[in-house]
Amino acid sequence: MEMVMTFSSSLSSSPLVYPKIKLGTVFTPQIKQLHGLTSSSRISTSLPKQALSSRSRVPIRCPVKCSVSEATEARTEKSQLMRRQDIRNIAIVAHVDHGKTTLVDAMLKQAKVFRDNQVVKERIMDSNDLERERGITILSKNTSITYKDTKINIIDTPGHSDFGGEVERILNMVEGILLVVDSVEGPMPQTRFVLKKALEFGHAVVVVVNKIDRPSARPDYVINSTFELFIELNASDEQCDFQVIYASGIQGKAGLSPEKLGEDLGPLFESIIRCIPGPRIDKDGALQMLATNIEYDEHKGRIAIGRLHAGELQKGMDVKVCTSEDSCRYARISELFVYEKFNRVPVGKVQAGDICAVCGVDDIQIGETIADKQYGKPLPAIKVEEPTVKMSFSINTSPFVGREGKYVTSRNLRDRLYRELERNLAMKVEDGETADTFIVSGRGTLHITILIENMRREGYEFMVGPPRVITKRVNDQLVEPYEIATVEVPEEHMGAVVELLGKRRGQMFDMEGVGSEGTTFLRYKIPTRGLLGLRNAILTASRGTAILNTIFDSYGPWAGDIHTRDQGSLVAFEEGTTTSYALASSQERGQMFVSPGIDVYKGQIVGIHQRPGDLSLNVCKKKAATNVRSNKEQTVVLDTPLDYSLDDCIEYIQEDELVEVTPSSIRMCKNAKLTKKTR
Repeated sequence: MEMVMTFSSSLSSSPLVYPKIKLGTVFTPQIKQLHGLTSSSRISTSLPKQALSSRSRVPIRCPVKCSVSEATEARTEKSQLMRRQDIRNIAIVAHVDHGKTTLVDAMLKQAKVFRDNQVVKERIMDSNDLERERGITILSKNTSITYKDTKINIIDTPGHSDFGGEVERILNMVEGILLVVDSVEGPMPQTRFVLKKALEFGHAVVVVVNKIDRPSARPDYVINSTFELFIELNASDEQCDFQVIYASGIQGKAGLSPEKLGEDLGPLFESIIRCIPGPRIDKDGALQMLATNIEYDEHKGRIAIGRLHAGELQKGMDVKVCTSEDSCRYARISELFVYEKFNRVPVGKVQAGDICAVCGVDDIQIGETIADKQYGKPLPAIKVEEPTVKMSFSINTSPFVGREGKYVTSRNLRDRLYRELERNLAMKVEDGETADTFIVSGRGTLHITILIENMRREGYEFMVGPPRVITKRVNDQLVEPYEIATVEVPEEHMGAVVELLGKRRGQMFDMEGVGSEGTTFLRYKIPTRGLLGLRNAILTASRGTAILNTIFDSYGPWAGDIHTRDQGSLVAFEEGTTTSYALASSQERGQMFVSPGIDVYKGQIVGIHQRPGDLSLNVCKKKAATNVRSNKEQTVVLDTPLDYSLDDCIEYIQEDELVEVTPSSIRMCKNAKLTKKTR
């Protein structure tokens, strides 16, 4: 197969046409030098035919000039808006565990944000206790550094698809993104999601191939895969012409080629200044600022964070807060902050283009516009993707209610859930069938589980039901959400994983081996229902070696019944305290969740039955005391009970079961309203 390759150049208006080149042919040294390709680069043969015919251009990565900023500035001259050159607003986006937060750490240290003798924790941007415990970023956070008289506002974003709403919201504040991609894994499901959103906004993109120091790094494959992803997402010619930086976040080094890394992150900073344009502002226009994030301070109250699009904001200024053209109210700015290094610094005024924090508007919500009192107009509202999973929250009805929690009533529960909506745009809360039940919808089980964990730590006591997918009717046909699941698994466990995903109605559409580590990548399209409870099952099938990543794809036809659990539960027969004597005989029926000396109540789930169907057990039975000497105490050997986390419990329960959540304990029980006959 032959084709004519057309290379666009930002220096001349006419395209350069080269002779016909066969796909798979190595480029000549002259073309390699012109287009910044490595010695092993080939024209990718895996590009879709349609994409090749529509755009056959290879990304130009010139180390001197960045065509992205040139093209953007050319368009700006036609409009009345101007570019502010002393500021860059960027978001760092990537799939989970591709090294965003570690890279930000290195950027902060090299920009001399901290003293030389200052003790700094790892992943300093993950300041939340829950983030540090789980090793993931949950909330997006702002910081800033100064490089060669240019202020760079940096926003660290979450990598899990469940927190995609945070990323969508943050993209309103920036003009460009650093797309961090692992040097071995390449583009992953969340990489696709965040890149798609950034391209829709028209943002400039700098691709950072991180963890280049890994032994099995394959940068050529990663760059080719990323370029294919740009084409699949219908990126413009300017966006496809992205700059590539190779980096090792943990070593704090970056370079323009994988073999020659610099001594620091200088090439990365230079690329940010050169390739990401400054904010486009209307300096003399009427004040406009979109509230993109909300924080709360005990002394200052609600703090609105956003980028100033036009005009100038001053401390003590009277402003208009707008939701739409018809709905506006007035307020006064009491305090004004900008981000400098790792702190919020009070200032008297902020000019358009900078990211700032505003105090004084007590009832401001995300998506509202702070505008000029006389001439201000609202900016377009923030739109986020719809939720796909829902769970029911209700008051605690177990016999142990009120023992451990501080807030136990339905009024407390209602207030806390509706308060969460003020900050969490991707979440929805509705009243349930009864006055003490609420339906919470989110992007995935992790999205809702983080809310449950935060409420538990705040002193709330409540019950949650099993996760259920949100279905729709389109043209009188029932449709349900489907997700793209990517599984990284060693070859010896691949058979068990493929069988498990097949049972859950998954359809494999891609499989490839990775490097020298004997690992296989499997890609499936699978109903969201099939993913509920899958994480633990897939870890069991692969002896704890598989890595599962998922992201929402689209709605599709109902896939039919999916059976997610083959085993029943062991249920406590009566209220009391567990004994070693009773557990010794109970553990023959299955795996236990409880150890001796634990208070249980009737209907509480105390273990997993080894067969289908539930089984009632008396785990509180005591040995009859007699005065016969031969009836001495026997040495009882008990198995170690299963220690299920909150996430594990939510994955485990089925329709007739609930999770009881208190500040001190997490228990599972049968739903009294939906009790089935137990054997």
